[in-house]
Amino acid sequence: MKNIIEIDGSFGEGGGQILRTALSLSCITGLSLKLFNIRKGRRKPGLMPQHITCVNAAAVISHAQVSGNDKGSTELTFSPGDIRAGHYVFDIGTAGSCSLVFQTLLPPLTLSGEPSHITIKGGTHVPFSPTYDYVSSVFLPMLSRIGIHVESSITRYGFYPKGGGEANWRIDPVKTIKGMQLTARGPFLSVHGHSGVSNLPLSIAERQKMSVIQNLPLSDTDVRVIEVPSYGQGTFVFLKAEYENALAGFSSLGERGKPAEAVGREAAEQFKIFQKSSACLDPHLADQIVLYLSLAQEESSFTTSRITQHLITNLRVIEKFLNIRYEIQGELDTEGGVRLFGSHY
Repeated sequence: MKNIIEIDGSFGEGGGQILRTALSLSCITGLSLKLFNIRKGRRKPGLMPQHITCVNAAAVISHAQVSGNDKGSTELTFSPGDIRAGHYVFDIGTAGSCSLVFQTLLPPLTLSGEPSHITIKGGTHVPFSPTYDYVSSVFLPMLSRIGIHVESSITRYGFYPKGGGEANWRIDPVKTIKGMQLTARGPFLSVHGHSGVSNLPLSIAERQKMSVIQNLPLSDTDVRVIEVPSYGQGTFVFLKAEYENALAGFSSLGERGKPAEAVGREAAEQFKIFQKSSACLDPHLADQIVLYLSLAQEESSFTTSRITQHLITNLRVIEKFLNIRYEIQGELDTEGGVRLFGSHY
């Protein structure tokens, strides 16, 4: 293989995000990828089912040649061909995150020149990943501001450990990605969301809702109680904060032995921490959006309530593939900002 990008998967944050970003950019640039020490520092190193689905799905949409895409593998080679838009269905087979597989496929498919529709089966509301609600209500609306348009729907929710959720996305093609200037979020407008349960008493969702309201210093918090379809049992709270110039999202998941009141309080506390800052983007959106801004020809800048290791690591992976320049203003785990000079690949 020629023009191979080699990446040590243990550097920086050292998790699956390195794999996902590298796969996306390999597909977009056509550069082959060799990734080693994949998730080396994790309790279970190497590729897990969700990561394997990311690899295999990226291979399908780009006609890639792949080796090392086995469970537990710590080394992978990926040599892409041309990106192919289409209608795809991918089944993780576990409660692995649908959202993270989607985020691997979205950058190349949005640049494929034709519309695509993808259905992903697995976990929609699972730990250590953005929930479907966050993706549909915060991530995608913010992407629309830079010219990327995606419609989303959910057929069935998937919780740990059964999974079985099903989410759908229709991706419109885009020729040019715009830059973003978000350094002043403007006045606070509202916070609203929902408290959900599946195959459990609705009273649990009511208790979660009351906990949110009791823990927020606002008089007009709008939280709906909902029952959702799922193969398993699960509870969750999602809150969306709206400002004049920005959106932010906060999720909390129930688990066995975790009181409903703790689920509601957790989401409320996340919002309160963000509200105390003056930043435009929550920490999750900051590290997710830099890949797209790196593909813009215009300069971008944004503030975030916390500079995370995820953000720093993602930028370092991106500059392996693209000729970008960036400045991080602020220290790790503090409020700060990013200036990014993208490179049209």
